[in-house]
Amino acid sequence: MSRTIKIYIVFLVAMMALIVVVDANRPRPINWMPSFDVKSKIPFGLKVFQEEKNNFFKGDSVTEIKVTPYEFFDAYYDFDTLVNTYTIKGTFLAIDNYDNIDESSAEEILYFVSHGNNAFLSMSDFSNKLVDSLGIEVQNHYFDDRIETYFANKKVDDKEYQMKMGVSGYHFSSFDTLKTTVLGYHKTKDSTYANFIKVNHGNGNFYLHTQPFAFTNYYLLKDRNYQYAEKVLSYIPKGNIYWYPNKTYNSSVSDSPMRFILSNEGLKWAWYVFLIGMIIFMIFNAKRKQRIIPIVKPLENTTVDFTKTIGNLYFQEGNHDTIMEKKIIFFLEKLRQDYLIDTQKLDDDFIKKVHQKTGKDIALIEKAVMLIKRQRKTFKSTENDLIELNSVLEKILDVNNNRTRM
Repeated sequence: MSRTIKIYIVFLVAMMALIVVVDANRPRPINWMPSFDVKSKIPFGLKVFQEEKNNFFKGDSVTEIKVTPYEFFDAYYDFDTLVNTYTIKGTFLAIDNYDNIDESSAEEILYFVSHGNNAFLSMSDFSNKLVDSLGIEVQNHYFDDRIETYFANKKVDDKEYQMKMGVSGYHFSSFDTLKTTVLGYHKTKDSTYANFIKVNHGNGNFYLHTQPFAFTNYYLLKDRNYQYAEKVLSYIPKGNIYWYPNKTYNSSVSDSPMRFILSNEGLKWAWYVFLIGMIIFMIFNAKRKQRIIPIVKPLENTTVDFTKTIGNLYFQEGNHDTIMEKKIIFFLEKLRQDYLIDTQKLDDDFIKKVHQKTGKDIALIEKAVMLIKRQRKTFKSTENDLIELNSVLEKILDVNNNRTRM
């Protein structure tokens, strides 16, 4: 690795570290999203309310509903008696920015309240089922900067509580005065609106409130606004509280985009296998790869060319005896290597073995043996003797070469 590349790498690492440090130390912007989540610490979450709910309802039993209200209350409906009522008594409690109660649950809550129970709902708006059944209308109005909330009964509290961040202009614009009692108002510069009412329904009551932001972290921790929340909740009759926190029903459902894959056993394991395979692949490919090995051509066998050169030299000088002796040595060596034939004695047994292993005519082999013996006996030869010996030996060696190629 060159020095220049090392400098670039160090520079990039230093820049990344600087970015991380600056980002970690810069002030985080405040998240003003109205989550109304009991686990959320942002201004408009309900974490403080969740932690202090037992202080708001001192002496009361607070039960969290972790299924839909329909599933919860239907399980306590007594079908075995002639009275057909619920085996539990108390107040249903829900706080959210907007209505998050399904229609079946809303109908069950209406039925639960009609049997001598209560429901406290603090929401900016309510379901059509509740609005139609209770004979109320909810509207929104424009306001410039802030609103001030207060109670109708000054004996409860004669203070006015200023609210600005997050609040809305939702209010009760119409209701049945024969069964509805106004418990609180909010006012702007120009008008006053009912924002907290009590509605009789059967043998029970609905307590409806349109400023749920009063129960969020921001207002419970701000100045004396927590007193307003306490006074609102003080209207709830003593007894059991059935608290339906926002998102509790869906807490078992993952918000991950992978929830469909992870909810199916086969897809889940296929995803895990894919991830494990990718990790293994990355680990093994992260290792330094071996350089390309250059192709090294093997050394050429120049023995044949060398032999031809030496043979031509001997032939040009007329040294026929040496050439014939080299031919004989090469011929016998080939028989020893390729056919494992003993060449010490050139007798009839030798001729027979060469004939059997090479398949060459026995007369040709006998002639080759005769020429070899004559040459080694006289050591006097002519060019014609060389040509004759070479012709015979090559005919036998041609058989050998052909078998070798097969």
